[in-house]
Amino acid sequence: QVRLVESGGGLVQPGGSLTLSCVVSERTFSPITVAWFRQTPGKEREFVGAFSENINWNGNNAYYADSLKGRFTIAGSDAKDTVYLQMSTLNAEDTAIYYCAATQGAVLSTKITSYSYWGQGTKVTVSS
Repeated sequence: QVRLVESGGGLVQPGGSLTLSCVVSERTFSPITVAWFRQTPGKEREFVGAFSENINWNGNNAYYADSLKGRFTIAGSDAKDTVYLQMSTLNAEDTAIYYCAATQGAVLSTKITSYSYWGQGTKVTVSS
């Protein structure tokens, strides 16, 4: 069991940056893999990135969708209770609802079906 709550979405101008947060609470298992997905109307939910808990909850072992490497970064809080998605050089194609997801174990999967727990999503709009 785990509870995920995303926040930080909003309106940002093209070329701007935004950081999303996913608070991970009520966790009853370890280790955990936490991932970010995004979805736009009419499209399938798309994998953004993920990292698995290890000794350091810092996202250094994160991996990303190839198309987003270099612009998106996952990081973890010192308290091991929040996962951040740092997004830069945003463009209109990044407009979506962003979801945090989690599963037990170190799975590092890009598949939606690999994740048992989901947050409610936070909306990001990139527009001038």
